[in-house]
Amino acid sequence: MTIYTQTARFDTGRALAEGEMRRIAPSIFAVSAHESRSKRFRPIPTIDILRGLMNEGFLPVGVKQSHSRTEGKADFTKHLIRLRRVDDGRVYNVGDTVCEILLKNANDGTSAYELMAGLFRIRCLNSLVVQTGTIDAITVRHCGDVQHKVIEGTYRVLGEAERTLAAPQHWSAMRLRQEEKEILADAAHVLRFADADGETKTPIKAEQLLVPRRNNDRGDDLWTVWNVVQENAIKGGLRGVGRDDLGRPRRATSRAVTGIDQDIKLNKALWLLGERMAALKS
Repeated sequence: MTIYTQTARFDTGRALAEGEMRRIAPSIFAVSAHESRSKRFRPIPTIDILRGLMNEGFLPVGVKQSHSRTEGKADFTKHLIRLRRVDDGRVYNVGDTVCEILLKNANDGTSAYELMAGLFRIRCLNSLVVQTGTIDAITVRHCGDVQHKVIEGTYRVLGEAERTLAAPQHWSAMRLRQEEKEILADAAHVLRFADADGETKTPIKAEQLLVPRRNNDRGDDLWTVWNVVQENAIKGGLRGVGRDDLGRPRRATSRAVTGIDQDIKLNKALWLLGERMAALKS
């Protein structure tokens, strides 16, 4: 995930102020529903939840907001906030894995409230990271007793977040044979490129997902291999040559996954693959 690069730095430990968040993602501060919603729609003010998380020590280090073509929806639409503990005295290095909280919400009907505990791998200290998995999550639709569901679920996710960093150590001790790497890549290839019928027509090959992008990502352990596969699937830039409808050669380059929902969905599925492989190796 390459968003928030101007704010979520690992060499400064600085959190975002509310004024900065309002400028980048004003919909975080919506306390009512957009006028298009019915009376049954229950708004969930993100800023209230955010302030509660800040009291628990998780501070906002980056925000992102979707675009809306409908006039007036920009102050209510889908947004994503990245939070982590910045006052724990940790000194970060490239390659470290950190636990962060992702909060997604909207008050215009484009998204339910969702809170996720995730693992991120630091690519550079100016905040470039790759999400390596979603550990736990809650989803609350904007109807019924939303306040109770949000509070109860939020504390559950925070509890799960405290134990997330065990996975990298566990997976790092598991060595994969070549055929196991290929199984992981084949499954990830289907997740990333298959259409609604499960067909993969892209000229990008599954084995390309196993090619490291940097020397320190070469290794046979599950954690390293999984990170390589995940980054190649999410970041894009893989090249291949296929054929068009007339049989002529056609060059193709895989696109990066940038949409909020697609990013989260694919990362969850890839993390599940890693967990299943770890279970088999155990």
